[in-house]
Amino acid sequence: MQREPRILISNDDGINAPGLKVLEDIAQTLSDDVWIVAPETEQSGASHSLTLHDPLRLREVGDRTFAIRGTPTDCVMMAVKHIMSGKPPDLILSGVNRGANLAEDVTYSGTIAAAMEGTVLGIPSIALSQAYGYDGRVNVKWTCVEHHAPHILAQLMETGWPKDVLININFPDLVPSAVKGVEITVQGQRDQSKVHIDARVDARGIDYFWVGFKRQLGDPAPGSDIHAVHNGFISITPLHLDLTHGQSHRDLAQSFSSFKFHTDGSHKKGVA
Repeated sequence: MQREPRILISNDDGINAPGLKVLEDIAQTLSDDVWIVAPETEQSGASHSLTLHDPLRLREVGDRTFAIRGTPTDCVMMAVKHIMSGKPPDLILSGVNRGANLAEDVTYSGTIAAAMEGTVLGIPSIALSQAYGYDGRVNVKWTCVEHHAPHILAQLMETGWPKDVLININFPDLVPSAVKGVEITVQGQRDQSKVHIDARVDARGIDYFWVGFKRQLGDPAPGSDIHAVHNGFISITPLHLDLTHGQSHRDLAQSFSSFKFHTDGSHKKGVA
């Protein structure tokens, strides 16, 4: 009889985020051996950062549930290397993020980072995000991911994927019955003009700034994660840890094949 997988779940929205409870319920459709290690506070935008200059504080919240005063990467490291070190997880699920993680979002996202750290540690890892509409974060359609994620995760676990790849799943802002299907997508690209710097002045007359994002649809490329989600599909994108660009690598290798490497300073300007 095949044993149930040991599942670790984490996020970047924090230990009290509604999406974490949603993910716990989803994970429990796959296994009874579910552990939670999540940040004490919201860490959105933390990316793949580590806490190196402050101690990590660990708080036991409940049975197999822990909060870490640190980043999503810290949480996964602590879970695998300390909390669950005697029997590490077979699968890591990160999310469910409140808001999509599409295109360039993956480089900022703490949700993606938790799955990335799991992949670095050799554990199959999946990030899940639920898009929401222009009416804001308070009306997130959690039922979409609740309904569709268990079947998708079961299929992914049956299929498998390479060890240096993490899976990024984004669910559209739709009720479950309105979802059109599943698309296997590539990472898209957004118009970066959506980034907005809001300059303000505090009560003491000192300037301060908020970094924000203007929500706009643009014209996403077919086959991309953005295009799929905006057209009512669930997007599944395999992300590779190796960021090397193949064609540029080949071009540079060709260019540098005849490069003369100088050790005597003769490359400096004015030296014959």
